[in-house]
Amino acid sequence: MATEMGSNSAEGEGDQHVVKIWEINKDRLNLMHQKMANPPTILTKSAAKSSCCIFRVPQSFIEINGKSYQPHILSIGPYHHGEPHLMMIEEHKWRYLDSLLSRIQSKGLHLEDLLKAVEALEMKARQCYSETIRFGTDELVEMMVLDGCFIIELFRKVGDVVQVEADDPLFTMQWIITFFYRDLLRLENQIPYFLLECLFDLSSMSAEDESGPSLSTLALNFFNYALHRPEDAIAKHANLKGRHLLDLVRSSYIDVDQTQPPKYDTPSHIIHCVSKLRRAGIQLTQGKEDSFLVVKFKHGVIEMPTITIDDTMRSFLLNCVAYEQCHNGSSKHLTTYATLLDCLVNTYKDVEYLCDHNIIENYFGTDAEVAKFINNLGKEVAFDIDMSYLAELFKDVNQYYKNSWHVQWAGFKYTYFDTPWSFISALAALILLLLTVAQTFYTVYGTYKKEPS
Repeated sequence: MATEMGSNSAEGEGDQHVVKIWEINKDRLNLMHQKMANPPTILTKSAAKSSCCIFRVPQSFIEINGKSYQPHILSIGPYHHGEPHLMMIEEHKWRYLDSLLSRIQSKGLHLEDLLKAVEALEMKARQCYSETIRFGTDELVEMMVLDGCFIIELFRKVGDVVQVEADDPLFTMQWIITFFYRDLLRLENQIPYFLLECLFDLSSMSAEDESGPSLSTLALNFFNYALHRPEDAIAKHANLKGRHLLDLVRSSYIDVDQTQPPKYDTPSHIIHCVSKLRRAGIQLTQGKEDSFLVVKFKHGVIEMPTITIDDTMRSFLLNCVAYEQCHNGSSKHLTTYATLLDCLVNTYKDVEYLCDHNIIENYFGTDAEVAKFINNLGKEVAFDIDMSYLAELFKDVNQYYKNSWHVQWAGFKYTYFDTPWSFISALAALILLLLTVAQTFYTVYGTYKKEPS
């Protein structure tokens, strides 16, 4: 609030001087103190802890990649709970919960036991979310039991542990399962893995259940219908655990030997695209490892295992990168690989070369569309090359690229021997040059012989 005071000059004419006395509004002052006292709710302080693992995806990522981070038909957890377009599957969750309860009730367990077990983990579960959960205890516990039991029952049905009803529309309509693969691997659509383990253990009451496949095996086999990995790549992860399902599948791609190297004294630099590497004599060939993350460089050859890029892999990679960017303490393996792809691909011609050499299997779209996806995958990403698991590869490729002898010889081969037609043209030019030299020689030699002695 301000009070104004005025005065005139001695002659009654001249400039008027105004003095303002500002008074603090008590209500606004109290409101400011209240805002300082209130903890943040959209990005809580617990988001900085390693225990927090389920985040809202940054808006900058959403602006680039659209709805790749939001569930399309299935809501899991509190972030998208109750959204109208997800209600179709919400009704079927209750049917799956009833199916699970009908089995464990014969062992003396009831719905109350599941609710009590999850309620004991409620506070731990809340700390896994970067936002303050608006639901009360009763609502949150009910949601976690319903969502968790639905996931477990779905895994058991797909894994032939539990019989699928002949009239179950979730299985008879095949497009639904396809969306489940993607929605269950979205960062915003997760519940803590320890809750799934709790519900899985409680609902595994028989000796047959205990000797059957583990939760991680069921989960990885479920997603493998979309990711198409070798069976032995799944079998070795029977005891693997994650912070949630997205982290579980992500961790299954990370080789235990892929360690984070110490920071180098001299900084590394990103590598060039496929076209420039080829001109420098660097070849790219298909690797034989199970995980596409295991990239190697030796004697001028980059070995990259095949990666199948389709709608599911696209969604998985985008959400893994978002998770690694948000989670404190997570390794940056997928971010590193995304950066490598972004370096290698500038245009559709780079994608075409990688496809021709079985490094990329393209079930996504045109080569130009894949190139655009790969370039978007690396945008707005915070990344330290020197602290990545591929730091040595980046350094070695750069050193090889800068070797002038390699570059000059490779440039000559690339120009004249890259295709049969360029080789034929170079050979024809060489023959023409030799014939011209020979003709000149014999002309000069003939003239010399005719001169009188």
